[in-house]
Amino acid sequence: MANIKSQIKRIKTNAKATERNRAHKAEVRTFMRKFRQAAASGDVEATETALRAASRKLDKAVSKGVMHKNQAANKKSAMAKKAASV
Repeated sequence: MANIKSQIKRIKTNAKATERNRAHKAEVRTFMRKFRQAAASGDVEATETALRAASRKLDKAVSKGVMHKNQAANKKSAMAKKAASV
């Protein structure tokens, strides 16, 4: 454990940010899993709804700094391609 006061504060701040980021990433993964399940079921309406929800969550993660914008764009592109093939 650090002895310097500012470093102790940084450790606490980083721990909070890590927990927050972990929660956001888990939520994004959940929505992406729901999209994959909807696409696998073959239901076009459910797939489109799940795609919109997952895309929204990805954009939110980017705006919060949890995920890089290019990574989110790649995931959204792959999901849109999958949705188009359903």
